[in-house]
Amino acid sequence: MARNARETRPVIALDFPSRQEAISFLEQFSPAERLFVKVGMELFYREGPEIIQQIKSLGHSIFLDLKLHDIPNTVKFAMCRLANLGVDMVNVHAAGGIEMMEAARLGLVEGVGKGQPSPKLLAVTQLTSTSEENMQKEQLISVSLEESVVNYAQNAQKAGLDGVVCSAFEVGKIKAATSQEFICLTPGIRLEGARLEDQKRVVTPKMAQKLKSDYIVVGRPVTRSVDPVKIYQKIKEEWMKMDND
Repeated sequence: MARNARETRPVIALDFPSRQEAISFLEQFSPAERLFVKVGMELFYREGPEIIQQIKSLGHSIFLDLKLHDIPNTVKFAMCRLANLGVDMVNVHAAGGIEMMEAARLGLVEGVGKGQPSPKLLAVTQLTSTSEENMQKEQLISVSLEESVVNYAQNAQKAGLDGVVCSAFEVGKIKAATSQEFICLTPGIRLEGARLEDQKRVVTPKMAQKLKSDYIVVGRPVTRSVDPVKIYQKIKEEWMKMDND
């Protein structure tokens, strides 16, 4: 049976250096196709809020991936400013702590205005480019990678967030420690046989679906393809296949 939170559209990471390249990419799709796209630091820091407005005018949903991580007051007021851009999802770093995440949620609520729905708020746990060895050596976190991710997820739930960004491999443990409704958005998606590049904890769309991811994010396999629409539809078809539970 399908889960209510599950997004059937793969989220496309628009990791382009300019507005022109991002819009040219989107123009390859049918105007009737309503995509879910991720705008990250590179594109947003160059083009600013105008790129969000232009993409929204095309009818697409947006995950604004800025991974805010600062003192609570700064994050709160930053989220106030982001709240009225009309994006559908934003995020922070769980490493900022519960107080910071609570401030982020409060900033979103205040920013959109009383009674208005605010964007979904997720917390980044450990990046999918991070290995357990690197985490323990460089971050001096002595527990396993999985334990670290689950702890961050529990903190995010305590802070009132909607979910986390994590590897698909960690979804089962996160949902067991939080709830089945707690959103797990999973980057690091590759088709079978594709290059891993700088990602270390990757899965196929089919694997992510079986592991109960609610959203998947795919970037270079689509954006750098010679036929992005074809590859996107292939990933979407694999992702949309219903499980048997």
